[in-house]
Amino acid sequence: MSQFRASRRRFLASASLASASLVLLSAPALADMLPPSRTSGVPVPPGQIDEAVAALDGIIEDIKARSGVPGLAVAVVRGGETIYAKGFGTRGGDGDMPVTPDTVFQLASLSKSVGATVVARQVSRNVVSWDSRMQDLLPWFSLSDAAVSERLTIGDLYSHRSGLPDHAGDDLEDLGFGRQTILERLRLQPLSPFRTSYAYTNFGLTAAAEAVADASGMTWSDLMQEAVFEPLGMTETSARFDDFMARENRATPHARTADGFAALYQRQPDAQSPAGGVSSSVNDMTKWMKMVLADGGDLIRPEALQPAISPQSFSSRPHTPDERAGFYGYGFGVGTDPSGRVILSHSGAFLLGAATYFALIPSLDVGIVVLSNAAPVGAVESIGASFNDMVQTGGVTRDWFSGYEPMFAAFYTPIGETAGKPFPQAAAAPPPASYCTGRYSHPYFGTVEVREDETGGLVLLAGPGEETFELLPWDGAMMVFDIDAENAPSGSRSAATFSGGGDKAETLEVEFLVLEGPARFERI
Repeated sequence: MSQFRASRRRFLASASLASASLVLLSAPALADMLPPSRTSGVPVPPGQIDEAVAALDGIIEDIKARSGVPGLAVAVVRGGETIYAKGFGTRGGDGDMPVTPDTVFQLASLSKSVGATVVARQVSRNVVSWDSRMQDLLPWFSLSDAAVSERLTIGDLYSHRSGLPDHAGDDLEDLGFGRQTILERLRLQPLSPFRTSYAYTNFGLTAAAEAVADASGMTWSDLMQEAVFEPLGMTETSARFDDFMARENRATPHARTADGFAALYQRQPDAQSPAGGVSSSVNDMTKWMKMVLADGGDLIRPEALQPAISPQSFSSRPHTPDERAGFYGYGFGVGTDPSGRVILSHSGAFLLGAATYFALIPSLDVGIVVLSNAAPVGAVESIGASFNDMVQTGGVTRDWFSGYEPMFAAFYTPIGETAGKPFPQAAAAPPPASYCTGRYSHPYFGTVEVREDETGGLVLLAGPGEETFELLPWDGAMMVFDIDAENAPSGSRSAATFSGGGDKAETLEVEFLVLEGPARFERI
């Protein structure tokens, strides 16, 4: 164990009165030992954290009732111990059994933080560094600018500063494309300024994880197992969807509907597993949180982990003089609480039915994780924020759910110019089916096909699995189809417009598929 790590552990133990064998110092004396950059403006008196834990049941039950979320699991760690772990509500599925601390949930984007510690482990082992160039590790991966591809590093992709657009590649995943194809086609995406812009990109981060896995000589899911899950004893945690589905005690996703939440879909995130494909229980996640709070424990060297939990890019720039900025490390959100304490955190969400959150307060050696089986409405963040409030101030300073819930409302706004509108009464007649049918190609979205179905109507087939959308006449050569996917909320509707040619359309423009504007497919 390094001298730095041992010193930090001794300090944390003293600060939390966790070890009777250490010399106990008064709060003012401890504060005097810290440099100004590590000084909090709000002291935490003895017993305050215990009171926060005691209040958790009530906080969770209140927010669960107000949000309507069917199932939650929550755990808290402090001083290297799990001091709270409970399940609330039901997990869904056959029998609708109760949630327990061992119920396995899909973590969604918490996978990024967990995966970042896998990369840090490989940095500890000198397999890679955060500054390793992608071109050296994964030569076939490139972006649209050769100069950017030349300099692009693992860290650039893990901090979302590569220049790739927000959520680049997610649209291909919705169509059923696999990881390799999606990563190869990222080279067709336009780029924002390199290392000075921030855009949250699942598949950019996934590319970096692929590079680390390749350098390690194994698949990413195997590497996560070998590097972190097995050493920490996380026996119910996996980066494979099949493993999640095989768990007897697993949470069923619930999408949001007009009547609350319902089990309508099952998200399959293997394509972006490093960014969103891990599943775990709160009991397993406590083992991981303890390791992070212990500067990597005996698993990761502090100097390999510290870059991941340090600000690397602006994730949220302030818009007013009194607004705090948000930062992103390598797979971790890094922020400053109103108390002045550093908070390491991340949220995760699947619109099809998962919302997750964790927060760590290193100066207090405290962490909380909240997992749910429902689409995001701000419930998990509100539970975490309320607990963090009580830990640091002794009370909940505001109604966090009323603050977070409106922020998530925009997730459920249907997309498409015709969404929610009635079909026009005085529309032009559609062209004959023969004008529209055929195959059309786009360099990024691949080949789609328009066919007549058995009723004489038209359908659009897209993606490798030929996902089928029914085309409905709207106005002349403009048709529409309904779409309901992870990136298209229920009620979304896309236009599909045919144009050009004499007897056969030359192009098909699809509103839902966007790459620098609606995608224009050319007839093959």
